[in-house]
Amino acid sequence: MAAGSEGIGAPPLSGVLETGLYVDDLGRARSFYEDVLGLKPMIADARFCAYGVASGSVLLLFLRGATLEPVRMPDGIIPPHDGHGPLHYALAIPADSLEKWAVHLEKRGVAIESRVEWKGGGASLYFRDPDNHLVELATPGLWPNY
Repeated sequence: MAAGSEGIGAPPLSGVLETGLYVDDLGRARSFYEDVLGLKPMIADARFCAYGVASGSVLLLFLRGATLEPVRMPDGIIPPHDGHGPLHYALAIPADSLEKWAVHLEKRGVAIESRVEWKGGGASLYFRDPDNHLVELATPGLWPNY
């Protein structure tokens, strides 16, 4: 702890605003996220696509390697970033839609890799996107705060 910082906590957080994934083929990834998950792009260009998932929640797809240089915007600079390897993220769904999602994924040819029934009462479906990222659809009860 830094000198003089005893008793000073971090300011509050409001939530996770953005989740970013890095993909090898942006067109292929967009087809999956738009056709399978029903997401609508808010903004897109050759290096990324942003989807509004729910109120105050954004999923960003970045073309792998396309964000290695700073991006100059009218209001400032976005520092470089990138990622490799399969990542995991979860999307919240209502409890009564879990089986509807299972049927929907099957109809779209998306294999469900795993199902988990959580002690807290929630349930999860796990499957992969075209870049091998692990997508989880989770109902309430997974975490004490969800």
